[in-house]
Amino acid sequence: MTTSPRIDRARLLGRLETFNRIGALPGGGNCRLALSDEDRAGRDLLVRWMGELGLAVTIDAIGNIIGVRRGRSEELAPVMFGSHVDTVGTGGRYDGLYGVLAGLEVCEALSDASVATRRPLALVAFTNEEGSRFAPYAMGSLVYVGGLALGDAYAIRGIDGATVGAELRRIGYVGKAKPGWLKPHAYLELHIEQGPILEDEGLVIAAVEAIAGLAWTEVTATGRSGHAGTTPMHLRHDAAHIAGEIAVFVRRLACEIGGHQKGTVGRIELYPNLVNVIAERAVLTVDLRNTDAAQLQRAERALAACLDQLAARENVSISTRGLAHFAPVTFPAEIVSLVEATARELGLPCRRLPSGAGHDAQMMARICPTGMIFVPSIGGLSHNVREDTKPEHLEAGAAVLMRAAMRLAD
Repeated sequence: MTTSPRIDRARLLGRLETFNRIGALPGGGNCRLALSDEDRAGRDLLVRWMGELGLAVTIDAIGNIIGVRRGRSEELAPVMFGSHVDTVGTGGRYDGLYGVLAGLEVCEALSDASVATRRPLALVAFTNEEGSRFAPYAMGSLVYVGGLALGDAYAIRGIDGATVGAELRRIGYVGKAKPGWLKPHAYLELHIEQGPILEDEGLVIAAVEAIAGLAWTEVTATGRSGHAGTTPMHLRHDAAHIAGEIAVFVRRLACEIGGHQKGTVGRIELYPNLVNVIAERAVLTVDLRNTDAAQLQRAERALAACLDQLAARENVSISTRGLAHFAPVTFPAEIVSLVEATARELGLPCRRLPSGAGHDAQMMARICPTGMIFVPSIGGLSHNVREDTKPEHLEAGAAVLMRAAMRLAD
């Protein structure tokens, strides 16, 4: 005898609370950088919980963790859902982790109600989604879909000098399975919005239509150091000035293009970084994003022209290094409609939204029909220790994920 499956809010919140003790920061946030000791502890806990629910756990060679719940027709491709458990250095409690633990709750709720789906269900936690320690972001899913060779991924060196391959071996998460070994029938990812729109409009669910493409570039400007008090202003070759000009240009460019265009200078390092010395070298990152591929290309061309002009005008050398480049992704209309209809059937106010943030779903869209579900972020905060989402919204998102996955699986 089966009953209608229901999300257990207390159980979901309890798992989130327990998991977030790993890498806890003052103020409520978390630091579980990819392939760190904290990441390993979180992975170990997730694998244990998957095993306790009877999921068949497989770890692939890039460290992705997949737990499969059996379906009535084992030969059919599974419906996959999940996200990631790594964080940025000053991360919140729900970015990535919520999608994984809500997926775990879906599996348990179905088992509580003795529900067997026709297709298997596969819960995944992808490696290094954030890209904070090792660029590019969404590395585990990118390798999974064949967009990055495994050997190339292993060779990537992080901000602390360690390589992906060495750190995967150190934490014991180089699995035997080949990435991409399990091709899904469809992929769903539940996530916090990381922006203010749902909260501002009093909504609970967003059916995500698209994910913005992005171009991450590291810019190095090399000038000449000199004495801050004795070098005339018109004779300076000041790398710090160049960095400031680029930061201002990126902001103005994004505002000029408008729409969904974003532009961010997120990191600036100066050398020798002394109060009374003109900077000889500046290294900075530029993050350009847009859901419109043509507009993103326009922004990239404008940045390149700006760098050429600055180098000539200030008589400095400017070089660039691409860190990541991904085209925008539009999700299939049938998956977006499924999420929207499911939310409305549950009586949850819903709208369609694009995502300005990158996600593993962006990569999975290369190999199967893919969609995303957003729930509100209080104050629009994310990548911030004060990141928060209301308990009832966490429950609602999990309920939409469960119903949508069941429909895809049956």
